[in-house]
Amino acid sequence: MSTYLQNERIRVGIKPMGAELFSIQDRKSGKEYMWRADAAFWGKTSPVLFPIVGTLRDNKYKFHGKEYSLPRHGFAREMNFELGANTDTVATFTLESSEKTLEKYPFRFRLDIGYCLEGATLVVDYHVYNAGDADMYFSLGAHPAFAVPVTEGLNYSDYYLQFNQRETAPRWRIDAAGLIEPATTPCLNNTDRLNLLKELFYKDAIVLKDLSSTLISLRHKTDPHGLEFRFHDFPYMGIWAAKDADFLCIEPWCGIADNQGHNYDFTTKEGIEKLGPKSTWTRRWSVTIF
Repeated sequence: MSTYLQNERIRVGIKPMGAELFSIQDRKSGKEYMWRADAAFWGKTSPVLFPIVGTLRDNKYKFHGKEYSLPRHGFAREMNFELGANTDTVATFTLESSEKTLEKYPFRFRLDIGYCLEGATLVVDYHVYNAGDADMYFSLGAHPAFAVPVTEGLNYSDYYLQFNQRETAPRWRIDAAGLIEPATTPCLNNTDRLNLLKELFYKDAIVLKDLSSTLISLRHKTDPHGLEFRFHDFPYMGIWAAKDADFLCIEPWCGIADNQGHNYDFTTKEGIEKLGPKSTWTRRWSVTIF
């Protein structure tokens, strides 16, 4: 059963499968800010990427001499989370390691995802706890898909992303196998704006590294409605939409797909997080609608 949070300004819906956010509705205007999950394009709305982000080379990795396999973006998005603390404006969802997860990921963990409403803002918190007695290696990323256009009847190409810092960042290309290519192509060149075109995503996501910005706004040239997306301490950013679909994903990541020449060693994977035993790792992002 889905969980709904609401205050005087917004109403939010979360599914237990993957603790997946699927609705952010403006209670005053009735506008829905999340993608409608049309399976003809992409049937998800905001999967949680854990314990990897992106694709492993040959879908496998090695740890302490043993080989394991994980699908793209890991397994958390396809597992049921338990609902814990829950009020009108706060909900916490938990996934813990099990014999099933240990077969493909040899670490004991607890992943808590918290959702909290603050006016017109939804705050999302991740807490990863290493329940084991040795170092734990993982990646985690967000993948929320927002409806574009926000206001029905407007053109996708009249929207743009506004960064709160001027950025010079190339696009790291993704090959047909989902791996990061060694070469880049120009993307942001001393600018704080990216004009949206559906053709931008015909060759998978725009992958950016080490942005200076901590705020990306989705805006329209003339319509006043959009959103502000805030994030901190995520070294990678994915921007993506399925081909010709009416949405945009803004994806802060702590982790990235393998590069084409990676040697399968999980501990040396680019972007991997290392967490000591009985320790907790936290990250946060938020979205404000307007």
